[in-house]
Amino acid sequence: MLRFRSQKLKLSLLFVAWFTGTVCIASCQPNSVGICVEATSTAGHGKLPQFEVATIKPFGSSGLAGIQNFPGGRIAAGHMNLRILLMSACNVQMFQVVGGPAWADSDFFNIEAKPPESSPTAKLNPANPNVSLSDEQHGMLLALLLDRFQLKFHIESKEGPVYLLARGNEKLNLDAPKDPNAFPWVGGIEGGAISSSTGIAGKNISMPMMAVRLSRYLEHPVIDKTGISGSFDFEYKNEEADANAQVTRDDIVSSILTSVHGIGLKLTPAKAPMETIVIDHVEKPSPN
Repeated sequence: MLRFRSQKLKLSLLFVAWFTGTVCIASCQPNSVGICVEATSTAGHGKLPQFEVATIKPFGSSGLAGIQNFPGGRIAAGHMNLRILLMSACNVQMFQVVGGPAWADSDFFNIEAKPPESSPTAKLNPANPNVSLSDEQHGMLLALLLDRFQLKFHIESKEGPVYLLARGNEKLNLDAPKDPNAFPWVGGIEGGAISSSTGIAGKNISMPMMAVRLSRYLEHPVIDKTGISGSFDFEYKNEEADANAQVTRDDIVSSILTSVHGIGLKLTPAKAPMETIVIDHVEKPSPN
């Protein structure tokens, strides 16, 4: 059994395992706040698309964890706190949402919402409920937070540390996906989150999507500079790693850097502008 030096690290890694598979799957870029920039203006706020019907309830003791996307544009979100909801609406990473009261992290909600039949979203028919929200759905979710949570925020932009994902000097060890329709995934050799130093693996994953997934573990934006199109399967196993050894975040970061190099890519530290969403005001919604 893998041993962790702290329960906090263990819970963090388990959260990454869940979150990697449920939110911001295809289009999320770590330094793009998209529609949320426009929404900070009064005019932009008024132009946001709206769900026709939406219910918000406190999360119970069990049920869905994450956001699922169904035919007709209906979405169901379970076990989501305000910070995760805002992260999902604005298409950003967790470390790009700051501020807010303690309950923004501790209180969890279930949301079910349906768009109007006249909207483009109502014509969606996703093959997998875990696919990314559309741009219109992101806007609808943001409008819901602004209305029902009385959310107010502003955006700050400043230069910060990032990683550039690029081709290395070695042979690329990327294979055509065995199943082109498989759920895109990047994680540990053992499955799930990257929770040890034994290596990483990926299935049907594109380079931009891989950059997004790795940024969550590295806790800095990862920007795709590979110029490689398409999706791939890969696996890098660190034969010298001890799966039973104690693990820290530094161990995981080191494992990611080594594994990425092992598949013919590289992660280079750099500086780049990054936008951060700052919560100024929010109120708990009344259940309905």
